[in-house]
Amino acid sequence: MKPEFEEKIIERKKDSQIVQDWKGNICEISNEFTTEYLRHAIDFVTRRWVKCPVETEADWAGMKMRYDPEAPSRLPENPTEAGRTAEKSEAFYGMSFNGPFWQLREWCGFENLCMFFYDKPKLISEMMEFWKLYIARLLERTFEYARPDFVHLSEDMAYKSFSMISPKMAREHLLPIYKHWGEIIRRAGVPIYAMDSDGYIGELIPIWIEAGINVCDPIEVAAGNDIVKFRKEFGRNMAYRGGVDKRGHRQGGAMIEAEIRRLEPVIRDGGFIPSCDHGVPHDISWQNYVYYTKLLSKATGWI
Repeated sequence: MKPEFEEKIIERKKDSQIVQDWKGNICEISNEFTTEYLRHAIDFVTRRWVKCPVETEADWAGMKMRYDPEAPSRLPENPTEAGRTAEKSEAFYGMSFNGPFWQLREWCGFENLCMFFYDKPKLISEMMEFWKLYIARLLERTFEYARPDFVHLSEDMAYKSFSMISPKMAREHLLPIYKHWGEIIRRAGVPIYAMDSDGYIGELIPIWIEAGINVCDPIEVAAGNDIVKFRKEFGRNMAYRGGVDKRGHRQGGAMIEAEIRRLEPVIRDGGFIPSCDHGVPHDISWQNYVYYTKLLSKATGWI
């Protein structure tokens, strides 16, 4: 987003404040925090959403002016040299951006977005098409100078048991966008087209495979994802990152041993980088984490 919204305090109360963040959201947070916490995730900040930046067609007209894919500032000052440096590097490098569901949620808010699919379908279609073309152009501009090792989308579009919109709606609204980007990515010779979504993703994986996406993460076990079952169902059409139940890390001992044994068939089959199935919670002891890494190192052949 260029330019960003002004970060400011709109109203200060006894114990809280109404603020506007850099993305244009108006929300209420505790007085112990500043808007900087909302920008940089210095700490988890509980907030009450008051207003999202896109709630009307007029809001959208103003928002899309902040996304110009041709703006010179979207690339470094010397993109040719930056590209050469990246290509010579032995580091694994890539680019990440929001998928269409995530980005529309950033603009509209989750509840509004879900309602807009029914109440404002024309607006939804216009925003989807805009984001499709915007990202496509950024991909094309980037690939003029370098070919990254991966392109990674963030969607976070699933609850514990189901996706946040139906697979039918995902096929209608999201699949054409994923395919369009995938064609550009494959033409550039980028080998990895990856997807991130929390929650249960079993009903979304077939859509992602159809779109040409070939890696997904973090495969949260508590949400009902069974990576062993996924491998049997989808074969080697999808690779995975994550998938190790964080609850096993917490309890350690026999539970984490059983968890690593559960995953060994997929580890042996390949196309799987096992790790904690999201961020490592604060209540996992150092001793248990060290034991987990030892077990994982053995299972993957590192030691």
